[in-house]
Amino acid sequence: MVVAILGYRRDTNFFYAYYITKILFDMVCEGTVDCLAHAYVAKNVHGRKRISMFGVLAGVRTISGVCATFSARFLPIASTFQVSAMSLFFGLVYMRIFLKERLDNNEGNDDYDEYDGGGLKILAEPILRDAPSNTHVFNTKYSSFKDMISLIKNSTILIQALVVTFFATFSQTGMQSAFLYFLKARFGFTKNDFAELLLLVTIIGSISQLFLLPILVSAIGEHKVLSTGLLMEFFNAACLSVAWSAWVPYATTVLVPGAMFVMPSVCGIASRQVGSSEQGKVQGCISGVKAFAGVLAPFVYSPLTALFLSDNAPFYFPGFSLLCIAFSVMIGFLQSLLIKEHSSLPQVKIIAINNP
Repeated sequence: MVVAILGYRRDTNFFYAYYITKILFDMVCEGTVDCLAHAYVAKNVHGRKRISMFGVLAGVRTISGVCATFSARFLPIASTFQVSAMSLFFGLVYMRIFLKERLDNNEGNDDYDEYDGGGLKILAEPILRDAPSNTHVFNTKYSSFKDMISLIKNSTILIQALVVTFFATFSQTGMQSAFLYFLKARFGFTKNDFAELLLLVTIIGSISQLFLLPILVSAIGEHKVLSTGLLMEFFNAACLSVAWSAWVPYATTVLVPGAMFVMPSVCGIASRQVGSSEQGKVQGCISGVKAFAGVLAPFVYSPLTALFLSDNAPFYFPGFSLLCIAFSVMIGFLQSLLIKEHSSLPQVKIIAINNP
C-alpha cells in the first residue's frame, strides 16, 4: 500500500517519502508475498497437484503483469498509482474474506491420518523424504532458523533443489540484466522492439504455465519437466549468444516455456520433501536463495556484457556473457539430473505429539 503515497500526491517530498518507505518495507517484505503464496498452496494442495498449482500461480502472476503493462500504457500517470493502490486494497480484502488460514494441523491435514491407542499420531507423510529414520521427530522447541538448517542438512533432495534454484535464478537474472543491453548494442533495438519482444515472451510464458505445464507433469513427471525446462533455457541462451540477425531473438521465444517451467518444478519437488507444517520454511529457503542469486547476478553479468560489447574486449564475441549464462544453466541442468524421484512413500513413522 506504499504506492498510495504517490496516488495522493507526486511532489518531491512525497516521492522521497514513498522511496524511503518502500526501501524500509522491502527490507522486511520483499518476496514475502510470493513465498507465503507458495507455502499456502503447498499446505492446501498435496502430491503432484502442487506443481500444477504452482504453474497456475506463476501464470496468473505473468498475466497480471501484462494487464499492469497495458494499464500503465493507457491510464494517466495520476490514475496509474491510484489504480495500483486500489488493486492492492482489493487483494487484501479478498485475502481476509476468502483465504482460510489453517493454524491447526489437525483440521483437514492429510499429513497426519490417525492416532494410535496411546495418544500418538501416525505420520503418513514424513517430514523429510530422504532423511535417516532418526531425524523424523520434529522438536517444536527449536527456533525457525534451526528448523530450516535441520531440514536442509537432512534432505539431499532439498539441497539439490536449492542448488538448482541458485543457478536457475542466477542465470535468469543475468539474462535480464544482459539481454536487452546486448540487443540494443548489437541490433539497435528500440523501446518499441523491446515492448513487442517482452509482450511476446509474456504471452507465451503465461500460456505454457497455465496449460502446458500441468499436461507435462502428468505425462513425464516433475523431475523430467525440471530438466527439460533447464535444457530449453540452455539452448535459448546459447542461440542468443551467437545471434546473427534481429529476427533470432523472436525465433528463440519458442524456447521461453523452458524458463517458465523451472521454478514451479523446483517448488513442487521441494514441497514434497516436508510435511505441511514446514512448507513455509522450505519456501522461505527457496525465496532466500533466489534473492541472493538475484543480487549477485548483475554484479557478474552487467560488467561482462559491457566489456565484450566495447572496443576493449579481449576477443570478438559480443554475446560472450550470454554464453556464460548458458553454461550456468547447464550446471543447474546437470544438478537436476541427480535429483532422485521417489516412486513410493517410505515406511510410516510414529511420532509423539502433545495433545492439548
